[in-house]
Amino acid sequence: MAEPLPPQIIQGYGDGLFRIAGIEHRGSVIVFTDRIVPWTGEVSEAGLTAVLAAEAALDLLLVGCGAAMRPVPGDLRAALRKVGIAVEPMDTGAACRTFNVLLAEERRVAAALIAVG
Repeated sequence: MAEPLPPQIIQGYGDGLFRIAGIEHRGSVIVFTDRIVPWTGEVSEAGLTAVLAAEAALDLLLVGCGAAMRPVPGDLRAALRKVGIAVEPMDTGAACRTFNVLLAEERRVAAALIAVG
């Protein structure tokens, strides 16, 4: 029987990196409940193809916009809505905390996180 994957708990962030499930990741990342992928930090359809490809596994995308919240472009919001994914922008710290809460609730969530200094 296969062992379950460890939860992708975000344990820390700052200095351009994230500590997730005990492993440091430098730069921006997209955190899914079962994996982490590097990310360019581009908040667009092209920049978030991994999220759009995971449509059946997600209900919500948190976008950690860096030090301050910025709105998500309308065309990206529409593309995500079209595949059934709601999007919530917030600063990166809030996105990390919210992701952990939703992960603990076993929600179908991902977080696109822009690294902060």
